[in-house]
Amino acid sequence: MSTVSQEWLVFTQDYYKWFITVLVLVFYPMLRRIPGKIFLRGMKAGISPHRKQRARLLLNTITSIILICLLLMLWGIELRGLLVVGSSMFALLGVALFAGWSLLSNLTSFLILFTQNDCRVGRWVRVVDGANFLEGEITEMGFMNVQLRSLDGDLVLYPNNLFMTRPVIVLKVPPQPKTENEAVENKEAVTATEAEDLDKKVV
Repeated sequence: MSTVSQEWLVFTQDYYKWFITVLVLVFYPMLRRIPGKIFLRGMKAGISPHRKQRARLLLNTITSIILICLLLMLWGIELRGLLVVGSSMFALLGVALFAGWSLLSNLTSFLILFTQNDCRVGRWVRVVDGANFLEGEITEMGFMNVQLRSLDGDLVLYPNNLFMTRPVIVLKVPPQPKTENEAVENKEAVTATEAEDLDKKVV
């Protein structure tokens, strides 16, 4: 083996980490945009630019975190220690593990909802939760929740992970406001049901 080859081998062994790090930093803007372009290219038309911008921001953030973790592993920094520090910070902030899981599940659900063109801003939906249901117009789809405007004008913030796990019916026609008689009948029916449940508990 020639002297030049030996020197090149020694150079690559000593400085390959720096070489890879410089490459990642140089091509970082392009690497960060690739997942967003691939993801958005497969979407259907009719998606608002605001939602696209938020989805692109979330994908860019995830890509950046992955690249940072890969560089840390390349330099021999154990991620276990960073996870311990991160968990401690979450505990100090009062969110603990459950809130961390809820945060990740809501962000993941946001991306999944983004791919479903049936649920978009302006559509009326009925969210079924057992014997109860919630009807409203989708006014906003954020990172953490879906905003629904009910017939009464109330703004309901429905978490993305619950919106994903509940049956959702997309209504072709907006529901009509209930009349006073229907409201009284529903109230009487609910009162009668509660009375029956109370009698069963007493027995």
